Amino acid sequence: MGAGTITLDQVVWVDSERMSGIPCFAGTRVPVQALLDHIEAGQTLGDFLEGFPTVKREQAVAFLELGKDQLVRCVSC
Repeated sequence: MGAGTITLDQVVWVDSERMSGIPCFAGTRVPVQALLDHIEAGQTLGDFLEGFPTVKREQAVAFLELGKDQLVRCVSC
């Protein structure tokens, strides 16, 4: 599941009837913000995945890759 073959809507879903519309990892009720908060706090991806077993490693990595790719594109503008 590389970032070049996956789109954000395959990794993240937003639905006003689920978690009040907060962006969550697709197929879960885990907000993507939880991953960012874990990283900001100095925790590892493994720590995050252990705490949120419904999120697949591939999803979390794809989310980070998509974010990285978007940031690099914006900085290059």
